[in-house]
Amino acid sequence: MADYSKINFHYLKEALKEPVNFWGMAGFAVAAAYTQSIIPLGAALAAEGLYLAAVPASTLYRRLVDNRQKARLRALRERQREEMIKGFDPREREAVEYLRWMKNQIYSNYKKFTASKEIPMNIQSLDQRWEDFVDLLDVYRRRKNHLRSINRQAVQNQLTQAERAVENAADERARRVQQANVEILKRRVAAFNDLERSVKLVEGQLQSIENFFGLVNDQVVTLPTPERVSALDFEQLSDSIAMTKQMLEETSDMMGTLDSHNRELGNYDLLASNSSTK
Repeated sequence: MADYSKINFHYLKEALKEPVNFWGMAGFAVAAAYTQSIIPLGAALAAEGLYLAAVPASTLYRRLVDNRQKARLRALRERQREEMIKGFDPREREAVEYLRWMKNQIYSNYKKFTASKEIPMNIQSLDQRWEDFVDLLDVYRRRKNHLRSINRQAVQNQLTQAERAVENAADERARRVQQANVEILKRRVAAFNDLERSVKLVEGQLQSIENFFGLVNDQVVTLPTPERVSALDFEQLSDSIAMTKQMLEETSDMMGTLDSHNRELGNYDLLASNSSTK
């Protein structure tokens, strides 16, 4: 059943681009040319009107379009992820490819040892966990490189100088300016500490994913019963990764806020974007 209240330009545009619509109109055009009559053209306009009124509003068609869009986005993300992997150093690529091999080995072993043709959804979730590993590894390497590029002592020295400037300020205006600088530098130092903690957390999460893959493979090989294999706590790993990603987002927001303050004060040498390795 068509839902006419849900027609919008997105689905209308997709319906216009459908091969069945194109070839249908082409068929009417050929008929008009063959018969030397405008009747097929009139029929084409009527058919097109009905088509565009019904198809874009159809729930089934909307679902089809949405699924195609999801598939395109998924393919795009996969291409981008593979390009990202190419930028990793050899040791990082080796870790990624080993985990990819382990994932495929788990799927193969599951079918082999359980005599099952289908892999359950929780084990298939290892596809997403592998993607999480790659994404987290990218964050880990960039943040670690950023930490290596930071001259923490230089920032600490600036903080000490700013604190002295506050004490020796000639007037209230100068004191307020220096105090603002002190607060930003303190937050910068705190951000460095948070960044260090985030790097350690991500490192632990990466190890957790690797170990979980090994655990699943061990269980698949040694416990060849689908029910027993499926009893592994996949949700715990998923929740842990979600928590880590949330923490990383919070840290990214904090670093962005600090960069904005540094730009306002002209402290361009303290910008994370200037220090981090892309």
